[in-house]
Amino acid sequence: MKKHCIYLCSLLAGALWLTAACSAPAELKPICSGEIWPDADGTHINAHGGGVLYHEGTYYWYGEHKSDSTSKALVGVMCYSSKNLTDWQNEGAVLPVVENDTTHDIAKGCVLERPKVIYNKQTRKFVMWFHLELRGKGYSAARAGVAVADQPTGPFRFLRSSRVNAGQLPADWSAEQRAALDTLNADHYKKWWTPEWHDAIDKGLLVKRDLEGGQMARDMQLFVDDNGKAYHIYSSEENLTLQIAELNDDYTAHTGRYVRVAPAGHNEAPALFKKDGVYWMITSGCTGWAPNEARMFSAPSIEGPWTQHPNPCRGPKQEITFGGQSTYVLPVAGKENAFIFMADIWRPEHPIDARYIWLPIEFEEGVPVINWRDSWTLDWFDK
Repeated sequence: MKKHCIYLCSLLAGALWLTAACSAPAELKPICSGEIWPDADGTHINAHGGGVLYHEGTYYWYGEHKSDSTSKALVGVMCYSSKNLTDWQNEGAVLPVVENDTTHDIAKGCVLERPKVIYNKQTRKFVMWFHLELRGKGYSAARAGVAVADQPTGPFRFLRSSRVNAGQLPADWSAEQRAALDTLNADHYKKWWTPEWHDAIDKGLLVKRDLEGGQMARDMQLFVDDNGKAYHIYSSEENLTLQIAELNDDYTAHTGRYVRVAPAGHNEAPALFKKDGVYWMITSGCTGWAPNEARMFSAPSIEGPWTQHPNPCRGPKQEITFGGQSTYVLPVAGKENAFIFMADIWRPEHPIDARYIWLPIEFEEGVPVINWRDSWTLDWFDK
């Protein structure tokens, strides 16, 4: 009897140990910015200029597929999925380029940049917007493209591309501002960066130029507010001015309502988030593939007024955003006031080798700060 008791106790102890071992939380993997980030197959993640959607317990990372020697779109928009933000499964090209029609908007060889995806709770559709330049046309098209899917992993169905809000003037312009457009003649402002030119840009010189065909839309971002309203944020007016445009109820078109941010400020790469009722936006200057100093703006309303703040980055290479350029700010699911700053370290000579920067956003007296960290884990937000 005693032997049986000892045996049963041993089995019970072993079972308890096994249960405890199985229920022990998995060790968190570090996030190391600037390093190779392998997916589940051991291949460096290829989702550049991207954004992340959290849906029903899974994160979906969408981004540009880069090739060895070109940043033109030869594959399309990639998607990776993860439960924990560190282990990523390649879901493939969810919006592939069109290979058999060189005249198609998203023909192979076009420029397809900064794809972002949001979920529409009313239509139950996943909606993707991206910056599009037509094949063989350089950067002259400056279009926004849109696609939809029934599942986060696609396939996404391309709807159309165009410039934005044709025939519409900024929603916050007064009657005097609208009347001032009649005084602007482009022939009088052929020399850029003069005080007179700057004043004309501020008054809407390029808004007037593009009024009929629609506003230019390049580096872009999407944002869904607490009330379900969605917005398209993009670099416009020859990358001189940011615009924030309202999307319609199904998120697949613009309503015609938009505002301008920092006219002639030369901002691109917008990354917008909201904390405690304040809207924050991190951007970069326009220096091509070369990194520059991050800018930051805040506003009490998404339509402004927007106020510029000092560079939020701190640490080595803070003056060039740690060598990267902003692309997205990711709210961490299940954690209050937890945000991750996402940026790309571009490598134009070898685009596929571009690296990623992910850093936690801290707040000092309510103002965002981004400190460089060689390595960190997600439990940082539990402190």
